[in-house]
Amino acid sequence: MTIKSDNNRTFLLKQEEIKQQWYLVDAADKILGRMATQIATVLMGKHQPTYTPYVDSGNFVVVINAEKIKLTGNKSLEKMYKTYSGYSNGQKLTPIKTVLANTPDKVVYQAVKRMLPQNRLADQMITKLKVYAGAKHPHQAQNPKVLEV
Repeated sequence: MTIKSDNNRTFLLKQEEIKQQWYLVDAADKILGRMATQIATVLMGKHQPTYTPYVDSGNFVVVINAEKIKLTGNKSLEKMYKTYSGYSNGQKLTPIKTVLANTPDKVVYQAVKRMLPQNRLADQMITKLKVYAGAKHPHQAQNPKVLEV
């Protein structure tokens, strides 16, 4: 004899049930990789009990002070960003020090993007990430909550 009850059903989040929030992360003196994993978790929505893998239930994240992040070990000397044009001899290697000096927001953006799942849903998730090199951002109207990482 089997008894059916509503307690045994798996919860599946629907698109109209999503309640998104805004979070603010101050990247000053934070380690890049550890910060990026926690930001990726919030963007995916895995920190919520209503997480459903095929629904974009994540929240918005605003990162400020991207120019003041920390790198551990020898990453500041050894880490390189690779780009490839598709042509022979078209590979370019750029040291992370150069990228941090010119566009520090790209370093945080790439670190978080590479920690998201590699599928179409990740394209929607990464649009909710807003990264700024300085302390100012234009998202005060959303009243972002401070996220400690």
